[in-house]
Amino acid sequence: MPVLPHLLAIRGLMGDATPARYTDRPLPDYRHVPGRTPHPTKSPEGHSFGRPAAPVRDLNQAPWSICPEYLYGLDLFNEGYWWECHEVLENLWLAAGLGTPAGHALQAIIQCAAAHLKVVSSQPTGAKRLVQHARAHAEWAAGPRLGLDLAAMVADTEAHVLAGGPPARLDLTAQDNDAYL
Repeated sequence: MPVLPHLLAIRGLMGDATPARYTDRPLPDYRHVPGRTPHPTKSPEGHSFGRPAAPVRDLNQAPWSICPEYLYGLDLFNEGYWWECHEVLENLWLAAGLGTPAGHALQAIIQCAAAHLKVVSSQPTGAKRLVQHARAHAEWAAGPRLGLDLAAMVADTEAHVLAGGPPARLDLTAQDNDAYL
């Protein structure tokens, strides 16, 4: 299924030089790095302190393309809010269930976000291990899933972790194996 027109319109408005945004939801006030910034949900100074998690649906049965939390998670990843991305997508992962196609895809994205955060935190061994976990989950998800080329995401994350390449980007594709599409 092609990317929905409203998503393409958001991309088109920003031009080639600006990263694609899939939502117009504001980004957090800062990118959380454990040990360096206030914990977003536990510290009263945190950017998300006191905010309840948004309700989510199982992306094995609900279309990802209209899931605001999923699309916001992609925005967070692309803008370098890797801890925040992990938090948003973890709720979707729990709703999707362990061992499901959407669960594996979400876990692959979460592991890539965590690998990027480990690079920022100067923890290369942890970053490498997370890339390995992400690769396994991407393979278990069985191809493109949730509008993403998971293999490319893992390869780009690995290039970032091992060779200092640019951070991976999550760009929605027209290719997808999700059954409901």
